[in-house]
Parts: sequence; C-alpha cells; structure tokens
Amino acid sequence: QYGIVLDAGSSHTAMFVYKWPADKENDTGVVSEHGMCDVEGPGISSYSSNPPAAGTSLEQCLNQALRDVPKEKHMATPLYLGATAGMRLLNIADPQASDAVLRAVAATLKTYPFDFRGAKILSGEEEGVFGWVTANYLLENFIKRGWLGEWIQPQRKTLGAMDFGGASTQITFETQDTIENPRNEVMLKLYGQAYKVYTHSFLCYGRDQVLKRLFSKLLQAERYQATVPNPCWPMGYNKSLSLSSIYDSPCTEKERPSLALNTTVTLVGTGNGNLCTLHVSKLFNFTTCSFSHCSFDGVFQPKVSGNFIAFSAFFYTVDFIQTVMQRPVHLPSDLKDAAETICATSWSELLQKAPKLEKRLPDYCAVSTFVYLLTTRGYNFNNHSFPNIAFQKKAGETSIGWALGYMLNLTNMIPAEKPSSHKSMLYNYWVILILLFVVTTLTSLVTAVCLLRRSKSSAI
Repeated sequence: QYGIVLDAGSSHTAMFVYKWPADKENDTGVVSEHGMCDVEGPGISSYSSNPPAAGTSLEQCLNQALRDVPKEKHMATPLYLGATAGMRLLNIADPQASDAVLRAVAATLKTYPFDFRGAKILSGEEEGVFGWVTANYLLENFIKRGWLGEWIQPQRKTLGAMDFGGASTQITFETQDTIENPRNEVMLKLYGQAYKVYTHSFLCYGRDQVLKRLFSKLLQAERYQATVPNPCWPMGYNKSLSLSSIYDSPCTEKERPSLALNTTVTLVGTGNGNLCTLHVSKLFNFTTCSFSHCSFDGVFQPKVSGNFIAFSAFFYTVDFIQTVMQRPVHLPSDLKDAAETICATSWSELLQKAPKLEKRLPDYCAVSTFVYLLTTRGYNFNNHSFPNIAFQKKAGETSIGWALGYMLNLTNMIPAEKPSSHKSMLYNYWVILILLFVVTTLTSLVTAVCLLRRSKSSAI
C-alpha cells in the first residue's frame, strides 16, 4: 500500500511517497520512503496574494506521484497536506489569505485520483511530536520484530528530536521529570507502552525568520542609516534590502520603523564573530522565567536527557561545518570555534570553498552562531550532553521529519495496544519450516559427501 504526505514548509514544499506491505499495517519498520519530490518555488504561504498559484505549484510533484504509485493503487492511496510555521504566521497576519491558500491547495489535490484526506495547518506541538514519532519509529525504539518473528519491546530509551525549519524550531523528548506547563506535555500510548513527552515549538525561531529578526536588530542599532555594518556577513559581501523584505512578517512587525517600507538599506559584511554573537544573543530572552527552570523566552523546559537526533537545518548547518569548513563538531566549543571561523572567512574564500551554495553562503556565520546559542544557552546542552546529539538527515533511506509520523497517526498504523501475535506466529511457522528445510538439506548434503568418500576409498 502507499501513502502521500505533502510537507508544506515556510520556505518550500516537499512531497513524500511512503509504501508498506499491504498485509502488515501494524508492523513496525515496514513503512519506507518510496519516492520524494521537492516542489519548485517558495512555500505555499508566499502565495497569499495569488492563492490559485499555490495549488498550481504542486502539480509537478503530484504528477510524479501518479508515476510513483501503481495506477491500480491510486484510489486507495491516502493523500495529506500539512502546513507548518509559514502558514501559522500567515494565519496570524491574514487569516482570510491563509484560508484562501488552503482552499486553493485542496482544490488542486482533489483533482488527482488519490484518496485526499485534507489540507490543514499543524500546530507547533503536533509538528514536534510527529517528528519525534518518525525518528523513534524508524529506529525501532517502540517495538521491533525478533528474528523468529516475535514482537520485542526494546529496552532502549527513546530518542529526543530537534527540528529547525524556516519559521520555527521544535524540541521534543521523553522525560520522567514533572512537566510544569501542561501545554508542553503530551501523553502517548504506542504499542501498549505509555510515553510522557515534553515538546515546545518556538515560532519565529526558524532559520529565515531568525535572519529577518537579526537584520531588524542591526538596523535598529544603527538607527536605520542607508549603510549598515553586518558583523554576521563575511568581509567583501554586501547587499541592498528593502525594509519590506525585513518587516513583512509577524516576527518583526513590532519593530517596524516609521520609514516607508520601500526604503532600501545596504548591509555591508564586516565578518566579526564576537559582535555577531552579541547581536544574535539579543534574539533570545534569558532573563524571565516563572518556572523552576526555562529554556528561553519564559518557556518551561525540563533538563535534557538521553540521546537526541537533530535534523532539517540543524543537519545542514553542521554538515556545512564538517564538509565545507572541514571541522569536527563533537563539543559545544567545536561549534563555537567553527562559527567564529566561518565569520572570519572572507566572501571570496567562502565562494571558492562552496560555489554551489552561493545563495545561502553569506548566512552560515549567523546560522551557526544561532545553533550554538540555541543548543547551549537555550536548551542547556553542555560538554556532557552535547555529544549525545546526532545531526542526521535520514534514518536508513527515509527522511526524518514530521511527515511520516503524521501519516502513521492519521492512518492508525501505530496501535495503542501491543499488536496481537497471530501474524507473528504465522511468521514463526514459516521461519521454523525454512530452518527445518535448510537443516534437512545440509544433512542430506553431508551424508551424500560422506557416502561418496566412502565409496571412493573402498574402490581404492
């Protein structure tokens, strides 16, 4: 069987086609990624002034899905679209435009022969929890098959999940501690096991929104002069931006100046890591907390524990440090030093190292600095806990993100109760029969060889 999920993120949309054996819906580890397609162009939230174009933008990938899924399976293939923080922001800024975009997208999806089951905006908490479910499902931390087909509840602990998108960032992990804010607590029952999970989504802390907020702070500090130094851009790089491109978001609108939004300012890179850290740290509020302990912005967070997997822009940022900058990332100090090195590298040198990454290249200094501050000062990872973070894009051949967990939930493929063993008993019999067949065959072969040798020796 097949299932399709469109992950409508703030900066782009990705389509995932999943498949699994039709008779094994409640097994674990059987759902795999069958196909993937990146929609060309920006995220659907950017089509607020032309909603029909949001629907049209998905057609190329949907046409690929028609080819990826066998024709006779089209009608039975569930199709979902989940929109995340980009649409959450549009829904805050202009609810009517947000509804119009979702309607346009749904209208396009209905024209395809799949079993369309809705287009909706996910809450930040849903995004965080489904990402956590995906990672732990793929790594078989909930339940797994033994080699004889029996169900095994692994005695492994679950893995925390950290997601870093274009408009928000999420942290989700199982904890034994008291969760002081009920809004951060999710109780899950999967395969007969109860999980108490902490989750929080920070809107406006995704990569693109962080950069807008940073530019706003820089302009503020320089009183909106025509030319503004940017310590987070490399020496030799400068760019002119209109105020509208910075203040077109609910994340920055409170800081919007009284100047005309078509005013242009030129940001000039000065490549100063220490100064960049100072400005990026202003994006967090580490002072107010009405709980026993907080991450930042007054948000309760228990102490991080266990292993974590960090994906999306976390992975891309650390991958850039390791592959392009050729630096290891094992400890917080490695991340800090790498960020400072990126900040101190000139634009021409960066271009030489990674010409294909030109579009995002100027921002790696700011984003690396942000990831360092978020993980250490924000989430409180230290020298002991930071090495427990694995920066990964996939588990096996399947992308880590909320999409698979979302589909597993909506198709009821993870039962609350432990699956009955009748299927696995059937599987056991097959395994035993195969083993008997192998043993019998080997015994026959050994007997035949012995008889052959004996007949040869008697002939001599």
